[in-house]
Amino acid sequence: MTQATEEKKPPNIDIYKAWCKACGICVAFCPTGALARDETGSPYVKDPEKCAKCGLCELRCPDFAITVHEKKERQARGGQ
Repeated sequence: MTQATEEKKPPNIDIYKAWCKACGICVAFCPTGALARDETGSPYVKDPEKCAKCGLCELRCPDFAITVHEKKERQARGGQ
């Protein structure tokens, strides 16, 4: 798999609902609109394909309730 193909894969965004107070900061700081708020005000991943993997949502969350993981396939190198 080429690096260009890996960059197109959306990240895995985990939102820990038990920690989240639905303040909306993560949604407000998302520069691409990948996150949105549902009818209760809780954040959710609206469009993972739009995510730029910038991590602003994770950085700005006061409750540490969101984590951005890049989806990458591990490639074996030299028998590892």
